[in-house]
Amino acid sequence: MTRSTLALGMTRPAPRDGSTLEWARFLPATRAEGPGQRSAIWLQGCSIHCPGCFNPQLWAAHGATVDSTTELAALLVAETLSAGSEGITLLGGEPFDQAAATATLAEAFAAAGLSVMTFTGYRFEHLREWAADRPDIARLLAATDLLADGPFLRDRVDHRRPWIGSTNQGLRALTPRYFDEIARIDRDGGMDAIEVRIRSTGEVEVNGWADDAVLAELLLDLGARTDKPGSRPGKATP
Repeated sequence: MTRSTLALGMTRPAPRDGSTLEWARFLPATRAEGPGQRSAIWLQGCSIHCPGCFNPQLWAAHGATVDSTTELAALLVAETLSAGSEGITLLGGEPFDQAAATATLAEAFAAAGLSVMTFTGYRFEHLREWAADRPDIARLLAATDLLADGPFLRDRVDHRRPWIGSTNQGLRALTPRYFDEIARIDRDGGMDAIEVRIRSTGEVEVNGWADDAVLAELLLDLGARTDKPGSRPGKATP
C-alpha cells in the first residue's frame, strides 16, 4: 500500500452540530445493503475520498438535502416500518462525519426496535479511541448493531464477503443481534448483491456493490447512472 493509502481514514472528523442532517438518498426497502430487508440512507459529504469509491458523487457537501434531524428520524422510522424492513443502513458519504446527527437517527431506530448497520471509512480501533472524548462518536457506535469499517482499497477487492468492497474492511457485530450472521459469513462467505432501479424517465439508480468492470457491463445497455442527491422519503419512486 502507498503512503497516501495508509493515511485514509486516519484523521479524526471534526465535531458538528447535530440538529440537522445532510443526506442524499433514501430507500425504504433494499436487500443489497446489509442483512435481510432494510431501509438505507445515503449521507451527503465525505472527507476520506477513497480512490475507486462506489459513490464519489457523495463526497462534496453541496447538493445535500438538509432536514431537521429529529423530524427526519421520525419520518424514516415510519417509512421503514411501513415497508416491513427490519432496520436501517447508514451509508455515504460518511456517517461519522455527521456523528451527532446520525447518532440521533440511529437512536430513533433502536428505540423503535429496529436494527442499525453503519458503514464507515474510518477504522474501528480509531473510532473507539476517539469516542473516549467525543460523545457523538460514542453514541453512534453504541446505537450501531453491525459496523462495516475501514477505507475501500481498490487493489484489495473482496469477492468472499457481502456488502463491503475490500479485504481490509471489517464486518463487526457490535451487539448480539447479528452475531450469528457474521459468524456464518466469516465461516462460509456470502454473495454481493446489486439493485438497479429504472425510472419512467429513463434515469438509472444503482445500489449495492460491484467492482468497476461488473458495473460498467451492467450499465452498458441501460444508460448513465444518475442517482444523486434529492430522493426524499415520502415520495413514490416511479
